[in-house]
Amino acid sequence: LRTCDLKDKTRFYQASTSELFGNNPPPQCETTPLDPRSPYAAAKAYAFTMTKLYRESYGMFAVNGILFNHESPLRGDDFVTQKIAKAVVAIERGEMDVLKLGNLDAKRDWGHAADYVEGMWMMMQQRKPDDFVLATGTSYSVRDCVTLAFRQMGVFLDWKGKDLDEIGVDTRNGRTVVEVDEQFFRPAEVEFLCGDASKAVRELGWFPRHTLSQILREMIDVERQSHDPVYGQIKTVNKDQRANEN
Repeated sequence: LRTCDLKDKTRFYQASTSELFGNNPPPQCETTPLDPRSPYAAAKAYAFTMTKLYRESYGMFAVNGILFNHESPLRGDDFVTQKIAKAVVAIERGEMDVLKLGNLDAKRDWGHAADYVEGMWMMMQQRKPDDFVLATGTSYSVRDCVTLAFRQMGVFLDWKGKDLDEIGVDTRNGRTVVEVDEQFFRPAEVEFLCGDASKAVRELGWFPRHTLSQILREMIDVERQSHDPVYGQIKTVNKDQRANEN
C-alpha cells in the first residue's frame, strides 16, 4: 500500500487474536503485554507490531482488531467448538462413541462471529485508526463448553475422575461420552483468556449479542440439519411460525 502510493486511499484491517496475550492474567485488553505461546501467536504478534509501526510511521489508516474466540457454524473442524458440536450430534446418531479432548481446564472467551464482524466494520468507520479488543468478558472452560453442548441435546453430564483420567458420563445411562486424550494437549498451553472490550464499547458503541449457549445451539442445529433434512424443515417451519406470531 505504501510503495504503490495507496496509503492515503486505503483502510487496512489486521486480524489480530487473543492468542497474542498468552498467559498474562485476565482480563486482557489493548495494553496487555504480548506473550505468544505458539508459532501462530508469534506470527500474529509480528503482524500486530508491523501494523502499528506502519500506522505510526507513515500515518496509514491501519487497525488491529484483537478478537477473542469468535464462533459460528462456519468454523473449521479443527476448532474445539466445531469439534464438540459435530461430536454431540454424531454421538446422538450413534456414529461416534466418545468425544476425546485435551485440556478441559483451559478457559476461553467465546463470542459469535457475526457480532465480531460488526465490530470489525465499526473499527474501519472511525475518523482515526486505533487498536481494539473485541470480547464478551465472560470465559468458560472447555469442560463447561462440552457440558453446554450436550445440554442442547437434552443430555446431562456427570464429570468423574481428574486430569488424564477424567471422563464425562451421560447421566441417563452411565455411558462414558467424553474422555481426555493426551495427544490433544498443546506443547505450551494458554490457560485463561478473558477479554476486556470496554474501549470498543465506549468508543465504537459495540457490544456482543450472543451467549455461548446460543452459539452452540446454532452450530448444533446446522450440523443436525446437514444430516437430517426433515429436522431442517421442522426448524424452518417453527422459525416461520414464530416470525408470524411476532
